[in-house]
Amino acid sequence: METIIAASRNQHKIMEIEAITKKFGMNIVSRDEAGIPKFEIEEDGETFEENSFKKANEIMKVCGKITIADDSGLMVDYLGGAPGVYSARFAGEDGNDTKNNEKLLMLLEGVSYKERRAKFVSVITMVYPDGTQLAARGECEGHIIDAPVGENGFGYDPLFVPDGYQRTFAQLSAEEKNQISHRAKALKQLEKLLEERENI
Repeated sequence: METIIAASRNQHKIMEIEAITKKFGMNIVSRDEAGIPKFEIEEDGETFEENSFKKANEIMKVCGKITIADDSGLMVDYLGGAPGVYSARFAGEDGNDTKNNEKLLMLLEGVSYKERRAKFVSVITMVYPDGTQLAARGECEGHIIDAPVGENGFGYDPLFVPDGYQRTFAQLSAEEKNQISHRAKALKQLEKLLEERENI
């Protein structure tokens, strides 16, 4: 098995990514497990693509191994695409999932369900030591409801109802979510890119 370093420390993300990469003989190891020194990577890009590449590239430069990074977030139409790349720190640097969700609900107070269109976006970038880059993007469209529902998932999952469903991401099982989520779609795209690379 080839070892791939995950720039993320988020075990949820690592497990979802590994479900795909293991088919290609790739074993994902978190940056902590790989013994990479703890340092913060400033996510100062204006797009998910820029941040995803920066995270993967910075870690790859330290470890010299293939590195994979995901940058994802929620884009709400009524808010002009916010929180976007600021999704994780929407309520400030000391914010958390609860505070982020509270801020989002406050900004959407009084806004009709129809106007609460939103999408989750995930961009997964794989950077190789030889400079090769693979970048895959996935999106999942839906609506924001007016109070959190459900115990599963993380982040904005309790507020997001994907199109075609009556339940939030936080009410879906991991198996259901992994069929339709933005990350699942990005991973399917990455799978295609890896297959193409193998067939070169």
